[in-house]
Parts: sequence; C-alpha cells; structure tokens
Amino acid sequence: MQKSGLFIIIFGLLIVGGLVVSVVENQVTLEGIQQGNGKVTSDETVRISVDIDREEISKGVFAVQVMEFKKDTVSVKILDPTNSEIISEYVNEDILEKEFDVIESGTYQLVIQGSEDDEIYVAGAIGPLPDANKKLLLSSISLAILIIGMAGLAVTGLIGIKNRKKSV
Repeated sequence: MQKSGLFIIIFGLLIVGGLVVSVVENQVTLEGIQQGNGKVTSDETVRISVDIDREEISKGVFAVQVMEFKKDTVSVKILDPTNSEIISEYVNEDILEKEFDVIESGTYQLVIQGSEDDEIYVAGAIGPLPDANKKLLLSSISLAILIIGMAGLAVTGLIGIKNRKKSV
C-alpha cells in the first residue's frame, strides 16, 4: 500500500509540473505584449502602446475583442512610431486578430474607437509576434507531462482497486 501512495504523490507532482510548464508557456507567449481594455464611443478611445525593436522583431500582432458585438461599430488603427496608420479597419467579428510588419523600431499603438454614442466594452492587445517554435516546444512538453501524470494516476488507481478486491 505504501508503494501506491508513493506513486500517487509522484504522478500528482507530474501533473503539477505540467501545469507549471503551461503557465511558463503562457508567460513566454505573452512576453512583450501589452494589454488594455475600456469603453469606447464615438468620442472615447482605448489606446495601447508597445515598444518594438526592429532588430529583434520583424512582425507584430494585435487582437481586439468586442463585448456586445455589433457589425461596423468598432474600428481599429495601428500607428507606427511616426504616427502613420499602417492598418485601419472595422472589427467585423467579436474577436479580430492580425499581424503587421514592424517597419522601424519605436512605439506602436493600437487605437480602438467606437462609431456610436453607446458605450461598448473592448479589450485589446498589441506586441511582438510570439516565437512559434518556443510555444510549440513548451506546449508539447506541458501536454506530455500532464498525460504521463494522469495516465499514471489512473493506472495506480486501477491497480489499487484490483489489489483491494484480491485481499477481500
């Protein structure tokens, strides 16, 4: 019985380890990404700024989520370090995510604006495009550790039930 208790602890620690790797993966994915939220109207905007170094990053990404979505009521702009618009469009789904080219180093801005007087709650994020290889590696490690831990717990539980039935 002591062996099964030890195995339960080991596999439980593997599950915790997998969850920790998953949290680290999220931190790596969101590294350098600035987030913000607020209410927008035809007079109020939400601005989110991020500094991007062209030497390190060639692509940026932004995302906007609109609560209480209505078509053609929220627009987004991406401004480069010279305050020139590089992207301008309406949000035609409740979530919009796009990439943009980082032309020069400096502060890039995500500007979210409503086209009506009614307040609309939005959330946005802008930053460098996450490294897909790092993300894939960490998510694969996390998933493998979680699967091993859960399978180990299941097998340990089944063996414990089987042994209990034999002893009765």
